[in-house]
Amino acid sequence: MKLSEIPENVERLAAECERGLAGRFEEIDAVARENTRRVLEAFQEQRVSEPCFAGTTGYGYDDLGRETLDKVWARVFGAESALVRVNFVNGTHAIASALFAALKPGDTLLSVMGAPYDTLRTAIGISGSAHGSLREYGVGYAQVETLSGGPDLEAIARAAREIRPAAALVQRSRGYDSRRALTVPEIGEIIRVIKSASPETAVVVDNCYGEFTDTAEPTMVGADLIAGSLIKNPGGGLAPSGGYIAGRADLVENAACRLTVPGIGGECGATFGLNRSLYQGLFLAPHTTAQALKTAALCAAMLERLGYETFPASGEFRSDIIQTVVLRSGENLLKFCRGIQSGSPVDSFVTPEAWQMPGYEDEVVMAAGAFIQGSSIELSCDGPMREPYMAFLQGGLTYEAGRLGVMAGIAEMLA
Repeated sequence: MKLSEIPENVERLAAECERGLAGRFEEIDAVARENTRRVLEAFQEQRVSEPCFAGTTGYGYDDLGRETLDKVWARVFGAESALVRVNFVNGTHAIASALFAALKPGDTLLSVMGAPYDTLRTAIGISGSAHGSLREYGVGYAQVETLSGGPDLEAIARAAREIRPAAALVQRSRGYDSRRALTVPEIGEIIRVIKSASPETAVVVDNCYGEFTDTAEPTMVGADLIAGSLIKNPGGGLAPSGGYIAGRADLVENAACRLTVPGIGGECGATFGLNRSLYQGLFLAPHTTAQALKTAALCAAMLERLGYETFPASGEFRSDIIQTVVLRSGENLLKFCRGIQSGSPVDSFVTPEAWQMPGYEDEVVMAAGAFIQGSSIELSCDGPMREPYMAFLQGGLTYEAGRLGVMAGIAEMLA
């Protein structure tokens, strides 16, 4: 659908919903202002300068930009140490490295919010039989199911006390699930419960999609490690690839040894002239995340007015950038994704189709017309082709473009 062909009734609906969201938008902007202050202070304290943007090749020894960025990241996220690398191929890679950092053969991993995100299940070994999974290395696995879409604190405490897991995994975002995302205070309470029952358990938080949606991060409420992707919130739309891990210094170094090799850890890793994009992306991340949150809230408000069920509701506080909508049919899911694609700056002429993506159990349809392939901070929408046919919308580098994309998606579905 051409943007000039968006029907007047859809334009009118968007304008009406915006007026109703004025208070919520101001709250989102207030969070962005506080997070921007924290990021700017970290840049200033670590004396970021032009030499930090120079790239290295080969082994990447003494890369000033890489080493300074790790310190900036640790300061921003309230952590002892951080590992920020373009060498992480995605968020799953970073999270899996964090888990390997906290686990040894014979240990047990406890997932406290039910089964983790689809691709991580393969890395753990609870799905498929891929070489090198945690299960293949002799790591056991147990999980606690959610309770009414939230954490079951009593069950978590019981499992931690009985199993004494070496590591507990907390997934902040909803993934391909209808449950709500966890707030930072909720994560802090989960950590308190786990540590009370099993003090030696390392708590690892999958922080994907949640960075900068609040003024605090899980490492500020006791998480031993957090991990995520640079082509989601914290890359600000400029990071071309990569991931990060932050938290306890010893565990971060363990993760570095998993990323590279024992004995080298984080000492090597050329940056190939990409440091500037990582710094600038982090600097923009609080603002860019706010743009995505506003886009999600508008999408929810418009579809609520059309009678669709949304998670979270348009006026709710958001702890991740994902907007879930129950579209009730495969046809609606396809049409909505195709409309989002038509509103993209890249590959707007492509027609999304459902296909069997690696690491997923069901066919998935994905609209992702992005400057960075697979970037979830850019406007995208996807969903598995299974009942109740839920669409997962995320991103929006600017609210203005996100607004147009959402209108195009709704117009296509209504047509």
